[in-house]
Amino acid sequence: MAHTRIRKFNTGVTYPEQNLDNDLCQAVVTQGGKTVYLRGQCPQNLDDAVNIDSHDPVEQTHKVMQNIKQLIEEAGGSMEHLVKVVVYITDVRHREDVYRTMGEYIKGVHPCSTGLVVQALARPDWLVEIDGTAVIPD
Repeated sequence: MAHTRIRKFNTGVTYPEQNLDNDLCQAVVTQGGKTVYLRGQCPQNLDDAVNIDSHDPVEQTHKVMQNIKQLIEEAGGSMEHLVKVVVYITDVRHREDVYRTMGEYIKGVHPCSTGLVVQALARPDWLVEIDGTAVIPD
């Protein structure tokens, strides 16, 4: 892996009561490279900004993570270059579904993660928004 991940952990061990299996870490050290700051990704198409037709947090999170993956790849990188995510959800009851789904995309990557429960997102149909930062090595 291109970056140094400090204090890797898996949420299944750290938070056993939450029934999650995400690979995260406390810090990521990068050197050189190209930094990619992603806009908060929502459950909509990148090409036309049309929302997906779903009110399911799992389906919305899949779309969000697919967008993140696509944008990093368009910048010349891959998901292993993801160093930080910030997860916004509108209902704490969706937390496990959202994080479990996100975990499918970050398995073995170990980005730093911050999670917030917010009152609302920019569109009332959105249940999740995730922004990220990637560093693509030289």
